[in-house]
Amino acid sequence: MSDKPLMPIATAVWLIDNTSLTFDQIADFCKLHPLQVKGIADGDVAAGVRGIDPISNHQLTREELEKAEGDPAYHMKLARPQTIVAEAPRKGPRYTPVSKRQNRPDAIAWIVRNHPEITDAQISKLLGTTKSTIQSVRDRSHWNSANLVPQDPVGLGLCSQIELDAAVRKAASRKAKFEPAPTEEGPSLAPAAETTAPEAEEEETHRRGSVDVEKVFAKLGGSSRTRDEEEDEED
Repeated sequence: MSDKPLMPIATAVWLIDNTSLTFDQIADFCKLHPLQVKGIADGDVAAGVRGIDPISNHQLTREELEKAEGDPAYHMKLARPQTIVAEAPRKGPRYTPVSKRQNRPDAIAWIVRNHPEITDAQISKLLGTTKSTIQSVRDRSHWNSANLVPQDPVGLGLCSQIELDAAVRKAASRKAKFEPAPTEEGPSLAPAAETTAPEAEEEETHRRGSVDVEKVFAKLGGSSRTRDEEEDEED
């Protein structure tokens, strides 16, 4: 809501004619320059403008006015509505002025290219067009397909940025809901026994066999040397 009353000049005219407020107080309330208010009082500005009562329009309370008249330094505050009535939800397709209807195919092409997740039903509701027109733009069978230039529907005045953002969020949420979540598979850990090479197993077996033979000779008090080696040493 604006911080100044509706039709501030007409409101200033009424305050000048019906109150004892100073020019500075009127200028502050109506968001005008003090010299402009003085010009209104002298008849040099806004000649013939009919004054509007801000009290009857519920933009100023009687108590606020009386307080300001009793204190020249007091700045009046604009009255706020006690209740805020929400805008009634729009039913049915959006109405598009005749002057802007020729721009709808360009807006459809922009949405199809930049936001492919938005469904035809959403586009139809957002731009006030038909699903057959949307499909013809998608498959390039539109009668003016060769001359279509994708343009932002907000810039064309076919919808607001808030409405477009809401449609994008809704489409993205639907897409995330129906798409399966990617699965993450970590590296497989094979048992150590399966990763041992055959050559390593054979070498280990041979080593163990050699150790066992030496242990047997040691227990018998003998040596693992051959008889030929012993005879060579005696010679």
